[in-house]
Amino acid sequence: MAKIILGIHGLGNKPPKRLLGRWWRAALEEGLRAIGHPRRLFQFRLVYWADFLHPQPLDPEVRDKKNPLYNDTPYIPASAVREKKPAISTRVLDYLERQLYKIILKEDLSIDYAAVTDLIIRRYFKDLDIYYSKQCRDRKNNLCRARDAIRDDLARVLRKYRRKDILLIAHSMGSIVAYDVLTQSVPDIRIHTLVTMGSPLGVPVVLNKILSEQRRNPQKHLTAKTPENIREAWYNFTDPQDKVASRYNLSEDYKENSRHVRAIDIVVHNDYAHEGKRNPHSVYGYLRTPEMARVIYNFLHHDHPKARIWLSDKINLVFKS
Repeated sequence: MAKIILGIHGLGNKPPKRLLGRWWRAALEEGLRAIGHPRRLFQFRLVYWADFLHPQPLDPEVRDKKNPLYNDTPYIPASAVREKKPAISTRVLDYLERQLYKIILKEDLSIDYAAVTDLIIRRYFKDLDIYYSKQCRDRKNNLCRARDAIRDDLARVLRKYRRKDILLIAHSMGSIVAYDVLTQSVPDIRIHTLVTMGSPLGVPVVLNKILSEQRRNPQKHLTAKTPENIREAWYNFTDPQDKVASRYNLSEDYKENSRHVRAIDIVVHNDYAHEGKRNPHSVYGYLRTPEMARVIYNFLHHDHPKARIWLSDKINLVFKS
């Protein structure tokens, strides 16, 4: 079966669609090269919706950092000399998660959102507030909630490629969009593999919203579920210093689906840095990790005979030269 890799970015303004798509693909190819494979001929499409919320995209030519169109996270290839990975253990991450829960859980372990959810979202999760409440114009110029326009856009793309094996890569807030669409908009469309990166899906505020939309009682011990249409795997990549993904154990928060698929949580090192400042949440650092490259490689060739893979390598070497 033909295959396609679809990407969905997070909230916030972005560079123009074509440029952002090229940067995503460049980071994916960089990761493949780093694990010993040449650049591969694969179909990739970026689901772009920054234009719903921002009339002008970020401009790579703008150098003034105070200009609202300045892009502070351009694609930059990894340095030839890798930086040392920060020393932080999963034990530390688990401790931080427990502290987060203590802050927002009541004594009976239920989540106290009745009075403070909106405040938390507005103050600490501004992007989430935009997603759920901001108005925008959809592709047909109808006024609607941003959430509805964004969901419809991803659902439309998934329907277009429904006859192909789909690898869906979702970064940051894009993982919330992906989860909403897979569970509510297109539960009938098969997804071979889902990859979430720097995802806030495990943050209690987000879990509460998801459970509320599914009309469940939002308590700590009640978990959400892996989308039923994910057929093979769900990989969740998190850098330990990525503050957006403060709750990284999605396998504990989302029960397996009927095919026994549940999130596989993988701690990775996001090596992105710009002007000497590291950004462990950057999409490009996630896309070029060796863990991501192996997922891409296995997806592209899980049903290919070895001879065909060898020929593909030779063809791609020709294109590269």
